[in-house]
Amino acid sequence: MLESQLRDAQQLTALGELLSTTTHEFNNILTTIINYAKLGLRYQDAPSRDKSFQRILDAGNRAAKITSSILAVARNRKTEAEPTNLAELVEDSLVLLEREMSKYRVLITKQFEPAPLALVAGNQLQQVILNLLINARQAMPQGGQLLIRVSHDTKQNMVDLTVRDTGMGIPAEQLPKIFDRFYTTKRPDEFGKGGTGLGLAFCRDVIEAHHGRIRVESAPGKGTAFTLKLPVAAQPLPIVMTPIATTQPAPLPAK
Repeated sequence: MLESQLRDAQQLTALGELLSTTTHEFNNILTTIINYAKLGLRYQDAPSRDKSFQRILDAGNRAAKITSSILAVARNRKTEAEPTNLAELVEDSLVLLEREMSKYRVLITKQFEPAPLALVAGNQLQQVILNLLINARQAMPQGGQLLIRVSHDTKQNMVDLTVRDTGMGIPAEQLPKIFDRFYTTKRPDEFGKGGTGLGLAFCRDVIEAHHGRIRVESAPGKGTAFTLKLPVAAQPLPIVMTPIATTQPAPLPAK
């Protein structure tokens, strides 16, 4: 019971962060549409109106992209593991956090190497990815670089997902505790908001439930890297079609 309540609390915390980000993003889009609509009405020359229409179209496409990502999160409520493309899951997550990353001057580099599908519950893993991305952003309040890599560990036959930031880093004596519930390394920000100590514990529980592993490397002043190692989805055996035997019609008797 308590385990379920803690998991729900973490999901609500992540949802709150996401809702705040997307609400501001939609507000910016609406502001762009309204301002360029006014501009198009004010100036009747073709170049000004074409520019306004293009900016409105770009803003509308951006809103549609965000909406699609939100709907994908809402629809993907399955708890059963199924073959999943991790690169696509990362892309969907980044759409929802694009404004947040841009606002704090976080430069994102993606390295999607050839990798098989992972056997995961997409909804649960996306919550883990969002949690790690938000943590990385918060570790770089003055901006920095974020590397996201998907690769195939051929020796262990696992799909690896690494999130590496150039933030403040975590002292060595704190590393063994970061997956403990209610333990947080986040200091309260200017609004008095700090960490709940549930995020990384939730990530560990989800990954281990998938028969995977989560690893962390960190050094103060150099940044932190989290690596998720997830099982590869078994490839279906090729279907071998059995040739259909055909019989030749008997020759007609000679007249």
